Amino acid sequence: SVEVPPEEGTEGVEALLNGLPERLKAENLRTLGIVVDADRNLSGRWQSLKDKLSSIGYRDIPQSPPPEGWVCAPSDPYLPRVGVWLMPNNQLPGMLEDFVAYLIPPGDTLHPKAEAILQELEQAGLNRYTLIHHPKALIHTWLAWQKTPAMPMGQAITAQVLRCDCPIALIFIREMGLKPHPFRTALIS
Repeated sequence: SVEVPPEEGTEGVEALLNGLPERLKAENLRTLGIVVDADRNLSGRWQSLKDKLSSIGYRDIPQSPPPEGWVCAPSDPYLPRVGVWLMPNNQLPGMLEDFVAYLIPPGDTLHPKAEAILQELEQAGLNRYTLIHHPKALIHTWLAWQKTPAMPMGQAITAQVLRCDCPIALIFIREMGLKPHPFRTALIS
């Protein structure tokens, strides 16, 4: 089963961190993938995950997140394998929707139009979203303009409206131990 904490503020990540010790003790758990938004502070988010995993018994955690994500197969037989990915790409602040923007097919003509429309709204002060959520507005605007309007992101990946064969997606798929097709995973943002 997958639990997705609420998205309000950092509450979801705090709930995830607080629940990690118990979650890692789950019977028959062999691997846990942790996928969270870096939001505005990539190093702070990494440090909070690093501190929590260290307190549980994970060792040799890098000082900063590797570009390919981090996977640990501990020697302690009581600790499951853990993989960590900070959205969008382990190197930049951002969120799931920043990652999903990489999945828009190269040369897509609607993407720049969606970006231009949002910039026009923002310059006129007509946007109702906060600027930090510009990537969310962009992806959902772009998805609203597809053959099946407003398709959820996961369905858009399965339907190959969004492509999972771009370099960053292939790294994510490989490092998180997923199968390339169909691309299905639970994301905590």
